[in-house]
This record gives sequence, structure tokens and C-alpha cells, in this order.
Amino acid sequence: MTLERAHPNYVTVWVWLVVLMIAAVLVSYLPLAKSAVVFLIFVIAAVKALLVALNYMHLKFEGPVLWAIAVVPVLLVVGLTLLLFPDFVFHHH
Repeated sequence: MTLERAHPNYVTVWVWLVVLMIAAVLVSYLPLAKSAVVFLIFVIAAVKALLVALNYMHLKFEGPVLWAIAVVPVLLVVGLTLLLFPDFVFHHH
């Protein structure tokens, strides 16, 4: 028995990545606080990373073990960054 999996429409994903890139550039011109602009750009970057991981790395079609292999290191980096952030901000020479 062969197991056939659907393949993502790469052109559609690429178009979404281009649209999100343009959106990130346009967000930088919005009359918002700098922190809000940076936050929006990071959110757009996270969506783009998720699109790439799901479609080009084919995580959409994988089981939970491969998801854990892909997600756990990202969570560790985010967690360690948040834990070390006060040391970077409040470090005095």
C-alpha cells in the first residue's frame, strides 16, 4: 500500500512570503511607536518562519516526534533568551 501525501502549492506559499515581506517593510513606515513597529515586524517574521517550516520543511505532514525535534530547540532558545534578558538589560560595568 502506498501512502500518498498532498504537496503544498509552493507558488502560493511563495506569494504569501512576498506579501508578508512587503507588509513588514510597510509596517516600518506606520506612525506607531518604535516598540509597536518592532513587535509587528517580529510577528510577521514568526508567521513567515511558520509558513516555511510547515510547507518547505514539510512539517505539516510529519508526526509528533519530528515536530518535537523541530519545536523543542526553538522553545529552549526563546526560554533562555527571556531568562537571560534581565542580565543583558541591567548589567552595569
